[in-house]
Amino acid sequence: MAGLETLDVTMRFGGHTALEAVSIAVRPGHITGLIGPNGAGKTTLFNVITGLLSPTEGRVRFDDRDITTDAPHKRAKRGLARTFQRLELFTSLSVRDNVRVAGEIRNSWTLGQNVDCRAEAARVIELVGLADVADREVSEIPTGQARVVELARALMIRPSVLLLDEPASGQTEEETATFGRLLQHLAREDGLGVCLVEHDMSLVMDVCETIHVLEFGRVIASGPADVVRNDPAVIDAYLGAPESVG
Repeated sequence: MAGLETLDVTMRFGGHTALEAVSIAVRPGHITGLIGPNGAGKTTLFNVITGLLSPTEGRVRFDDRDITTDAPHKRAKRGLARTFQRLELFTSLSVRDNVRVAGEIRNSWTLGQNVDCRAEAARVIELVGLADVADREVSEIPTGQARVVELARALMIRPSVLLLDEPASGQTEEETATFGRLLQHLAREDGLGVCLVEHDMSLVMDVCETIHVLEFGRVIASGPADVVRNDPAVIDAYLGAPESVG
């Protein structure tokens, strides 16, 4: 079980330390949560993992390979995919075309291993529950469904590890519950490693087997949901009283 690891990752911007010696692991077939207050460093850590930022100190390993200095596109080619806190979609294109274009990009990477992008897009769209809106422009669908389009597009590169940055933002309670079941299916049935940054604590506590909690760029707690939700440091820094998180 290789997956993804950060090893003592520190990120400084001038005199500000955004991350300090952060070590987390995302294992195949498991959903890992990364939570904490706004400004705790969660998105910064994702940016380090995906190569948008170079860490001041520490290493990033993916499938037993050091990728700390690899360019973002090389990490994607190896099977590391992400979604963004701010939607990054082609709003004038249909859902189907948004998903298909990711497959075409993947085909440009792989010599002799091309997939039928139309067929694969259709399969992924059915998998994530977007078949009813597949031919509508993204600008015409609700934000909650647009979040799922981002997930579908990420799945088109056939990742082994997927980083999701606040994917439940804008979703209804029913959409979030469906989304959580989908993530569990992807981890359990497809062996995908998922790292979930999310403020919806019901979703996090329901689907994540391990949760890491960041505060001011430092990991203040790690462990199963039942342990983290009752940790005094986590309650004080982020969750509040235990009954408030379900």
